[in-house]
Amino acid sequence: MIEFEDVGLRYGDGPEILKDLSFRIDPGSFHFLTGPSGAGKTSLLRLLLLSLKPTRGRISMFGEDVMRLNQDRLLQMRRHIGIVFQEFRLLDHLTTFENVALPLRVLGQNEADYRDNVRELLNWVGLGDRIDAHPPLLSGGEKQRAAIARAVIGRPDILLADEPTGNVDPELSERLVHLFAELNRMGTTIIIATHELHLLKKFRLPQMLLDQGKLTFND
Repeated sequence: MIEFEDVGLRYGDGPEILKDLSFRIDPGSFHFLTGPSGAGKTSLLRLLLLSLKPTRGRISMFGEDVMRLNQDRLLQMRRHIGIVFQEFRLLDHLTTFENVALPLRVLGQNEADYRDNVRELLNWVGLGDRIDAHPPLLSGGEKQRAAIARAVIGRPDILLADEPTGNVDPELSERLVHLFAELNRMGTTIIIATHELHLLKKFRLPQMLLDQGKLTFND
Protein backbone atom coordinates (compact mmCIF):
# COMPACT_ATOMS: atom_id res chain seq x y z
CA MET A 1 0.00 0.00 0.00
CA ILE A 2 1.10 3.56 -0.75
CA GLU A 3 -0.04 6.36 1.53
CA PHE A 4 0.60 10.11 1.25
CA GLU A 5 -0.44 12.43 4.07
CA ASP A 6 -0.32 16.21 3.52
CA VAL A 7 2.75 15.88 1.29
CA GLY A 8 4.30 19.00 -0.14
CA LEU A 9 7.35 19.42 -2.37
CA ARG A 10 9.45 22.39 -3.42
CA TYR A 11 12.86 22.68 -4.99
CA GLY A 12 15.17 24.99 -3.07
CA ASP A 13 13.52 28.30 -2.25
CA GLY A 14 11.04 28.06 -5.13
CA PRO A 15 7.26 27.69 -4.88
CA GLU A 16 5.66 24.38 -3.94
CA ILE A 17 5.43 22.05 -6.93
CA LEU A 18 3.15 19.64 -5.06
CA LYS A 19 0.70 20.76 -2.39
CA ASP A 20 -1.11 18.88 0.38
CA LEU A 21 -1.21 15.51 -1.37
CA SER A 22 -3.18 12.96 0.66
CA PHE A 23 -4.17 9.67 -0.95
CA ARG A 24 -3.90 5.89 -0.75
CA ILE A 25 -3.14 3.42 -3.53
CA ASP A 26 -3.98 -0.21 -2.83
CA PRO A 27 -1.73 -3.10 -3.88
CA GLY A 28 -2.56 -4.51 -7.31
CA SER A 29 -4.31 -1.36 -8.56
CA PHE A 30 -3.78 0.35 -11.93
CA HIS A 31 -3.97 4.13 -12.36
CA PHE A 32 -3.31 6.71 -15.02
CA LEU A 33 -1.57 9.85 -13.76
CA THR A 34 -2.67 12.80 -15.90
CA GLY A 35 -2.39 16.55 -15.95
CA PRO A 36 -0.99 19.41 -18.04
CA SER A 37 2.70 19.80 -18.76
CA GLY A 38 4.53 21.23 -15.77
CA ALA A 39 1.89 20.03 -13.30
CA GLY A 40 4.45 17.96 -11.38
CA LYS A 41 3.78 14.43 -12.67
CA THR A 42 7.47 13.55 -12.92
CA SER A 43 8.12 14.98 -9.44
CA LEU A 44 5.33 12.81 -8.03
CA LEU A 45 6.80 9.75 -9.74
CA ARG A 46 10.20 10.58 -8.21
CA LEU A 47 8.58 10.60 -4.77
CA LEU A 48 6.98 7.23 -5.50
CA LEU A 49 10.32 5.91 -6.74
CA LEU A 50 11.91 6.97 -3.44
CA SER A 51 14.55 8.96 -5.32
CA LEU A 52 13.24 12.17 -3.75
CA LYS A 53 11.92 13.04 -0.31
CA PRO A 54 9.08 15.51 0.24
CA THR A 55 9.58 18.92 1.80
CA ARG A 56 6.81 18.16 4.28
CA GLY A 57 4.22 15.54 5.08
CA ARG A 58 4.44 11.77 5.40
CA ILE A 59 4.85 8.97 2.87
CA SER A 60 4.34 5.33 3.79
CA MET A 61 5.27 2.49 1.43
CA PHE A 62 5.44 -1.23 2.10
CA GLY A 63 4.25 -0.49 5.63
CA GLU A 64 7.19 1.78 6.49
CA ASP A 65 7.48 5.53 7.02
CA VAL A 66 9.78 6.64 4.21
CA MET A 67 10.88 9.76 6.08
CA ARG A 68 12.41 7.65 8.86
CA LEU A 69 14.50 5.37 6.66
CA ASN A 70 18.23 5.64 6.09
CA GLN A 71 19.75 5.55 2.61
CA ASP A 72 20.57 1.83 2.72
CA ARG A 73 17.00 0.91 3.56
CA LEU A 74 15.66 3.23 0.85
CA LEU A 75 17.86 1.48 -1.70
CA GLN A 76 16.56 -1.90 -0.54
CA MET A 77 12.96 -0.75 -0.90
CA ARG A 78 13.64 0.74 -4.32
CA ARG A 79 14.42 -2.75 -5.61
CA HIS A 80 10.70 -3.45 -5.29
CA ILE A 81 9.87 -0.58 -7.65
CA GLY A 82 10.32 -0.61 -11.43
CA ILE A 83 10.48 2.50 -13.61
CA VAL A 84 9.95 2.97 -17.36
CA PHE A 85 11.11 6.24 -18.90
CA GLN A 86 9.89 7.88 -22.09
CA GLU A 87 13.43 8.09 -23.49
CA PHE A 88 14.12 4.35 -22.98
CA ARG A 89 17.62 4.80 -21.41
CA LEU A 90 19.01 1.64 -22.98
CA LEU A 91 22.79 1.26 -23.25
CA ASP A 92 23.83 1.14 -26.91
CA HIS A 93 26.88 -1.06 -26.33
CA LEU A 94 24.76 -3.81 -24.73
CA THR A 95 22.48 -6.25 -26.53
CA THR A 96 18.77 -6.42 -25.81
CA PHE A 97 19.41 -9.41 -23.55
CA GLU A 98 22.18 -7.59 -21.68
CA ASN A 99 20.10 -4.42 -21.24
CA VAL A 100 17.18 -6.34 -19.78
CA ALA A 101 19.45 -8.41 -17.53
CA LEU A 102 21.37 -5.38 -16.26
CA PRO A 103 19.37 -4.92 -13.01
CA LEU A 104 20.10 -8.54 -12.10
CA ARG A 105 23.80 -8.17 -12.90
CA VAL A 106 23.94 -5.08 -10.68
CA LEU A 107 22.54 -7.20 -7.86
CA GLY A 108 25.40 -9.67 -8.37
CA GLN A 109 23.40 -12.54 -9.86
CA ASN A 110 25.12 -15.00 -12.19
CA GLU A 111 23.95 -15.22 -15.79
CA ALA A 112 23.35 -18.94 -15.44
CA ASP A 113 20.73 -18.16 -12.80
CA TYR A 114 18.75 -15.63 -14.83
CA ARG A 115 19.40 -16.52 -18.49
CA ASP A 116 16.20 -18.52 -18.96
CA ASN A 117 14.05 -15.93 -17.16
CA VAL A 118 15.36 -13.10 -19.35
CA ARG A 119 14.78 -15.10 -22.53
CA GLU A 120 11.27 -16.02 -21.41
CA LEU A 121 10.43 -12.38 -20.65
CA LEU A 122 11.80 -11.19 -24.00
CA ASN A 123 9.65 -13.77 -25.76
CA TRP A 124 6.65 -12.58 -23.76
CA VAL A 125 7.11 -8.94 -24.85
CA GLY A 126 7.67 -10.00 -28.46
CA LEU A 127 11.44 -9.53 -28.61
CA GLY A 128 12.57 -13.14 -28.71
CA ASP A 129 14.03 -12.65 -32.20
CA ARG A 130 15.84 -9.42 -31.19
CA ILE A 131 17.68 -10.82 -28.20
CA ASP A 132 21.16 -10.18 -29.66
CA ALA A 133 20.36 -6.84 -31.33
CA HIS A 134 21.82 -3.59 -30.02
CA PRO A 135 19.49 -0.61 -29.34
CA PRO A 136 20.49 1.39 -32.48
CA LEU A 137 19.05 -1.46 -34.56
CA LEU A 138 15.72 -1.54 -32.69
CA SER A 139 12.59 0.40 -33.62
CA GLY A 140 11.05 2.82 -31.14
CA GLY A 141 8.45 0.27 -30.13
CA GLU A 142 11.05 -2.45 -29.69
CA LYS A 143 13.16 -0.15 -27.51
CA GLN A 144 10.15 0.65 -25.33
CA ARG A 145 9.28 -3.02 -24.91
CA ALA A 146 12.91 -3.72 -23.97
CA ALA A 147 12.74 -0.90 -21.41
CA ILE A 148 9.55 -2.39 -19.96
CA ALA A 149 11.16 -5.83 -19.77
CA ARG A 150 14.16 -4.36 -17.98
CA ALA A 151 11.85 -2.62 -15.49
CA VAL A 152 9.99 -5.81 -14.59
CA ILE A 153 12.76 -8.44 -14.75
CA GLY A 154 13.24 -8.08 -10.98
CA ARG A 155 9.50 -8.69 -10.42
CA PRO A 156 8.76 -5.35 -8.76
CA ASP A 157 5.70 -4.87 -6.60
CA ILE A 158 5.18 -1.40 -8.10
CA LEU A 159 5.78 -0.30 -11.69
CA LEU A 160 5.94 3.40 -12.56
CA ALA A 161 5.94 4.66 -16.15
CA ASP A 162 6.69 8.26 -17.14
CA GLU A 163 5.04 8.99 -20.51
CA PRO A 164 6.02 5.52 -21.78
CA THR A 165 4.03 5.88 -25.03
CA GLY A 166 5.26 9.34 -25.98
CA ASN A 167 7.67 8.08 -28.66
CA VAL A 168 5.45 5.53 -30.39
CA ASP A 169 2.39 5.67 -32.63
CA PRO A 170 -1.19 5.39 -31.27
CA GLU A 171 -1.60 1.74 -32.25
CA LEU A 172 1.60 0.69 -30.53
CA SER A 173 0.81 2.84 -27.49
CA GLU A 174 -2.40 0.85 -27.01
CA ARG A 175 -0.47 -2.42 -27.31
CA LEU A 176 1.92 -1.20 -24.63
CA VAL A 177 -0.95 -0.39 -22.26
CA HIS A 178 -2.33 -3.88 -22.86
CA LEU A 179 1.11 -5.18 -21.87
CA PHE A 180 0.98 -3.13 -18.67
CA ALA A 181 -2.50 -4.53 -18.04
CA GLU A 182 -1.14 -8.09 -18.29
CA LEU A 183 1.51 -7.23 -15.72
CA ASN A 184 -1.17 -5.74 -13.50
CA ARG A 185 -3.20 -8.95 -13.69
CA MET A 186 -0.13 -10.74 -12.34
CA GLY A 187 -0.34 -8.54 -9.23
CA THR A 188 1.91 -5.55 -9.99
CA THR A 189 0.66 -2.13 -8.91
CA ILE A 190 0.96 0.18 -11.93
CA ILE A 191 0.92 3.96 -12.33
CA ILE A 192 1.30 5.38 -15.84
CA ALA A 193 1.86 9.10 -16.32
CA THR A 194 0.35 10.16 -19.65
CA HIS A 195 -1.27 13.10 -21.41
CA GLU A 196 -2.61 11.05 -24.34
CA LEU A 197 -6.38 11.48 -24.42
CA HIS A 198 -7.03 8.50 -26.69
CA LEU A 199 -5.55 6.18 -24.07
CA LEU A 200 -7.57 7.76 -21.28
CA LYS A 201 -10.76 7.28 -23.31
CA LYS A 202 -10.04 3.75 -24.51
CA PHE A 203 -8.89 2.31 -21.19
CA ARG A 204 -11.41 3.14 -18.50
CA LEU A 205 -8.96 3.07 -15.63
CA PRO A 206 -8.96 5.19 -12.45
CA GLN A 207 -7.26 8.51 -13.08
CA MET A 208 -5.10 10.62 -10.81
CA LEU A 209 -5.39 14.21 -12.07
CA LEU A 210 -2.56 16.54 -11.07
CA ASP A 211 -3.11 20.23 -11.73
CA GLN A 212 -1.40 23.24 -10.15
CA GLY A 213 0.17 20.96 -7.54
CA LYS A 214 -3.14 19.49 -6.37
CA LEU A 215 -4.21 15.88 -6.93
CA THR A 216 -7.75 14.60 -7.47
CA PHE A 217 -8.99 11.11 -8.26
CA ASN A 218 -11.50 10.15 -10.93
CA ASP A 219 -12.74 6.56 -10.93
